[in-house]
Amino acid sequence: MTTLIKTDTKLGEGAEAQAGQTVIVHYTGWLFDESAPENKGTKFDSSLDRNEPFDFPLGGGRVIKGWDQGVQGMKEGGSRTLIIPAEMGYGAQGAGNDIPPNATLVFEVKLLKVIRTERVDTKLGEGDEAQAGQHV
Repeated sequence: MTTLIKTDTKLGEGAEAQAGQTVIVHYTGWLFDESAPENKGTKFDSSLDRNEPFDFPLGGGRVIKGWDQGVQGMKEGGSRTLIIPAEMGYGAQGAGNDIPPNATLVFEVKLLKVIRTERVDTKLGEGDEAQAGQHV
């Protein structure tokens, strides 16, 4: 598997998650298993089990690529299943004892809140304008 698969299980009606915003989610992660119901193999993590929502800046590279791309476009109150190929997850190195190398992952993500980030120019520059996707 080499493609991120996003399946909305419940459409939200609140603010839409976009890159540059902070999002607060609940999630559960499983190892992908073709023979398991809904392809959910061994569960390796869940914010619900800890009753601790997780927040991160969307598109900021602080989480695996599958999350940065998979959560974008969700709306508050919505739920989405993500099937994340290894290249967009933890890759050849895996993660600790729970996620083996080259593992495809399944996540159920519920978007609880979108925190809009205000962007304010504190000093206007004189060069070319920075564009999305550029390294500056």
